[in-house]
Amino acid sequence: MQTQQLPLHYPARVKPFEHLPHKQWWLKLLEGVTQTHIQPQAKDYQNMMQALWQGDALMDEVVQWILQDNVPARRKLFMQALEQGTATIENCPAVLEQFFQQVEAVPHWVDETLLEEAVRFIQATGENAQIVLRDAALMGGYLLAAFNQVLIKTGALNKGAAQRLAETTRWWMDCTAQQGWKRQAAGWKSTLHVRFIHAMVRHYLSKREDWNNEDMGLPICQLDMAATNLAFSALFLTGLRSLGIFATAQEAKAVMHLWKYMGWLMGIDEAWLYDTEKQGLIALYQMQFMHPEPDWTCQELGKALSLEPLERQYRYFGEWQQKMDYFKHLSYSRYFLLASGKKSMRQLGLPDNIPALYPLLSLPYNLIYFNTRWLTNKKLSPQQIVRGRRAQHNALARYGEHGKTLLKATSAHPANRMA
Repeated sequence: MQTQQLPLHYPARVKPFEHLPHKQWWLKLLEGVTQTHIQPQAKDYQNMMQALWQGDALMDEVVQWILQDNVPARRKLFMQALEQGTATIENCPAVLEQFFQQVEAVPHWVDETLLEEAVRFIQATGENAQIVLRDAALMGGYLLAAFNQVLIKTGALNKGAAQRLAETTRWWMDCTAQQGWKRQAAGWKSTLHVRFIHAMVRHYLSKREDWNNEDMGLPICQLDMAATNLAFSALFLTGLRSLGIFATAQEAKAVMHLWKYMGWLMGIDEAWLYDTEKQGLIALYQMQFMHPEPDWTCQELGKALSLEPLERQYRYFGEWQQKMDYFKHLSYSRYFLLASGKKSMRQLGLPDNIPALYPLLSLPYNLIYFNTRWLTNKKLSPQQIVRGRRAQHNALARYGEHGKTLLKATSAHPANRMA
């Protein structure tokens, strides 16, 4: 699939640059203190608009080849190359050779020491990590209505929030496993598998009558992929701090580095990958202007996610624990969205009378458990890492069978329609 040229008009999802809101006092103050432009400039806006029309040329070409003839056989060849390498395929097609040669060549900037440090830190944070990703990144992301269109049109509401969340968590667990970024590791393979699914969705939706590229840009475009990637890095670090878990400068650098590499594997252009948390947060702030106001999709997806705990599986006191988790996650979402008051909760179809009780109760424990190391050598102990990872596995297990698979598509999903 070729990158489309930017049209002369603004897509409907984008606020025209000249209509951007005036800087609020706090933003002017922050720009003055940091000596950094945070509000997007005209060039920033133009670059973001261009990214709405850019897909993933390398993987899009693979999908085009698969769809040309004998789809099941060609898809099987791709999966064989992914799992076992192109060397196992006799007379391997050139398009597969080219793709895997590029993704198997580790970029010169990758630092495995930083990758290992990122994994240790992420694992040590335990279930706090999954809470940030679920109740801040995912729930908050549903306020960005343009994101939601892809989910709605690929059957997300029929699929169920529990399965979607479990699949994403399974992939995240693979990526944050020890050496999960290696060629034969589950994190590497599952990232390329997700990238493949994204390209199929991009092809499928672009041809649907109810998807207007002129209004929305390409489905799963560069800009939206970059914003999603930043949720796992810059937003993740900020969310942890709000829970009392403060990464060292080196740990923050490592987390950004891990997701820079995973984003590269996912097909994101290096122009949209960031080395520092500051760069990532500024980019996230600017990207919000590429989305329309919250709409009905925000409420539908937000409410569905809020009810997900009622589907979880527990060995004992199942119904009681389900209800406790339901209120717990609403409490965390209320806490993370505190700056916008009750407005965001209503826009997500959530009750706005839930107090932020759970995060406030966990804050003192986190401050002590994770930050006393600042008084010594600043290193996380092996026990903290093991204990934290165990908590993450336990959280994944609550999804039951959903947590054992990666992207198990419904009949409405492009992954099945093209099989």
